[in-house]
Amino acid sequence: MAPVLRFAILLLAIPVWAAPPNIVFIMVDDLGPEWISSYGGEGIETPNIDKLAQGGMSFSNAYSMPQCTPTRVTLLTGQYPFRHGWTNHWDVPRWGAGCHFDPEHNISVARLLREAGYATAIAGKWQINDFRVQPDILDRHGFDEWSVWTGGEGGNPVSNERYWDPYIYTSKSSSRTYAGEFGPDIFNDFLTDFIERHRDRPMFLYYPMALTHGPLVSTPHEPFAESKLEKHKAMVRYTDYLVGRLVKALDDSGVRSNTIVIFTTDNGTSGGIHGSLNGRPVRGGKAKLTENGPKQPFIVNGPGLVPAGVVTGELTDFSDLLPTFCELAGAALPQGVQIDGKSIADVILGKRRSGPRDWILALGFGAAILDERGVRGRLDYAPRVIRDKRYKVHVHEAEVRELYDLQADPGEENNLLASGKPEHREALAKLSTVVRSMPAKDSRPRYDPLPPQPWDRTIKDMRR
Repeated sequence: MAPVLRFAILLLAIPVWAAPPNIVFIMVDDLGPEWISSYGGEGIETPNIDKLAQGGMSFSNAYSMPQCTPTRVTLLTGQYPFRHGWTNHWDVPRWGAGCHFDPEHNISVARLLREAGYATAIAGKWQINDFRVQPDILDRHGFDEWSVWTGGEGGNPVSNERYWDPYIYTSKSSSRTYAGEFGPDIFNDFLTDFIERHRDRPMFLYYPMALTHGPLVSTPHEPFAESKLEKHKAMVRYTDYLVGRLVKALDDSGVRSNTIVIFTTDNGTSGGIHGSLNGRPVRGGKAKLTENGPKQPFIVNGPGLVPAGVVTGELTDFSDLLPTFCELAGAALPQGVQIDGKSIADVILGKRRSGPRDWILALGFGAAILDERGVRGRLDYAPRVIRDKRYKVHVHEAEVRELYDLQADPGEENNLLASGKPEHREALAKLSTVVRSMPAKDSRPRYDPLPPQPWDRTIKDMRR
């Protein structure tokens, strides 16, 4: 065979690897699956979100944590709250006390992806640092650009606004009020502009939306919504509109074919909002450990990358996001750091049907407390739930107190802990083994305290 022909055949045999995909992670605030129509939510239509589901993969067994702070730190670090220490909510801009999400002691998925060559951006809500005290903190956590609500800052009433006349901090200017504007529009505009400007390199967009968290408000599309339920529905519909607008920006910029979009929520709906899911009434479950607290919609869409029209019962929780994103991006996992999550990249890319997990976990609700050493979890061992595809246990003080068959009893009304049926004893033994694998005491948040500020909470304040 001629040398030139042999060389040509060798070239044809070399695989041509596609560029790393763009990753767009959309996380709605305070919204359970009962408000997503593709999941069986009733009394609401979410056509743009549904289109992502129809063209992608929907998970029916996906867990966040039950409340804001534990969820956000878990997805950023790939660690469970009992390991990273943020087992309860701590509103850093409002309460301070020297506490913050410290890049010297915590990894961040954005930092890992930026080190792998990604352009990185965040828009929406952060709330685990105070930008007055740490103006460069988002850069230190791995974001190139940002447009975020500051969070309600202690001693600064105007900062409470995230919707109309929002108070926003950007990478181009200090925090200020945007009079007459609607905050979610500003965040969405920022991301669509970022996509256009960075379409020639891989991008990671972290979009922790301000919607649909209270206070409940009217929206630009429904300015006359008045009742609590009308406003909530208006905010859900506007969320859907913004999702559609962002996906259109990906289309218009020509990057959609190499982009994976993940749509999910940070915890269940606020407790004052009642919905219906597949004919069953659902009370808002934010901060609860029943399924209406941590079980979320989780949709992955990527034309040509993710199989379309798939509904999977495979297990995943928010600790899986960091290793999954790193595998998709070709980014190295950090050395010397214990990661609890498992990559589901092969599942979402359709390379395997079965996932890497036998169980998922959720924990973390209520406010943290202060002691002489700083912020810590309210209890030494936070209550938690662990489940597989069918059975679920509630764990208190490292002891299993409840066992439920979610297939027969989705409302968790019939505690099977004392059941003698072999299948129940087997499920209890399996999930109890998981409980015994966890530390007997939760970690504390890891941070070097910031200098005292006038608005800081004190131990005396917390005891009032």
